[in-house]
Amino acid sequence: MTHTTTPQQRTGSGFGARSTTADVLHGVDLSGKLAVVTGGYVGLGLETTRAFVRAGARVVVPARRRDAAEQALAGLAAEGPGGAEVDEMDLADLDSVRGFADRFLASGRSLDLLVDNAGVMASPETRVGPAGWEGQFAVNHLGHFALANHLRPALVHDGGARVVALSSRGHHLSGIRWDDPQFRAEPYDKWLAYGQSKTANALFAVHLDALGRDAGVRAFSLHPGMIFTELGRHVPREEQIAQGWMDEEGNLSGAFKTVEQGAATQVWAATSPRLAGLGGVYCEDCDVAEPAGPGGEQELRPGVRDYATDPDQAARLWALSAELTGVDAFGTAAGRA
Repeated sequence: MTHTTTPQQRTGSGFGARSTTADVLHGVDLSGKLAVVTGGYVGLGLETTRAFVRAGARVVVPARRRDAAEQALAGLAAEGPGGAEVDEMDLADLDSVRGFADRFLASGRSLDLLVDNAGVMASPETRVGPAGWEGQFAVNHLGHFALANHLRPALVHDGGARVVALSSRGHHLSGIRWDDPQFRAEPYDKWLAYGQSKTANALFAVHLDALGRDAGVRAFSLHPGMIFTELGRHVPREEQIAQGWMDEEGNLSGAFKTVEQGAATQVWAATSPRLAGLGGVYCEDCDVAEPAGPGGEQELRPGVRDYATDPDQAARLWALSAELTGVDAFGTAAGRA
């Protein structure tokens, strides 16, 4: 009999689906730590920012809607010694991503935590950038890919950092569409596009960890759970009912988490000492996820699909992403090592 091993094994964290950010940060001191949280002013991102600040960290929030971010974060200074600051960044615009990174690097600060929280889900077909990239792939993956590479000097500056990429159980909907990632040959499908982008988030963490670990950079991806936030703004109410998210009266399914529960897994992945020495793994419910069991194509179920943690596919996606964005600081540095 052939025995296979996988890093996708639970750690016995002691936390679960209903654990909150306060639970996973109990006793954790982030004083003196600096975090960047994309989309850190709404939904799970806001709760993540708030949790980090309460634990003592300073949080930088790059935001497409700067005024909204400043308003949302205005009261955080009273919640912890670190506080939060806002800068401008649009993940759909690589010049904007570079601009934010350049301003951050110019501050001379090292970066301890990078949480790639911002994203879009099931949006209408949108083309971004001069090359007309599919919008969900561009915003959810390519923008964050470019950001991490631009920020490499800050991530490695003080001995390393953790990078946390928000994937989703939606990755079960689609692997990487290698023959047509931008939906040029086939009609656009909002859920397949979302699924591909979430698989990309997981594969990004796999290869970033492989390239960055010698410099102390460890990367993780995760499924936060089902949470009712503005991420679902593109999904019509009748579709939400048909999906079983809510009933005709608007009562949410019991499967939904609160925002405090939903943000807990990304906060845990960013801070848990149980992940010391690990990296490139996909997490859910505040622990490392098990491999997904057998099931039909596009069937959403617990665990992670093999194709979302496959190192060969991760390397292939990294090469494609570097070609598309023109950025590959981690790959270049690893090649010099």
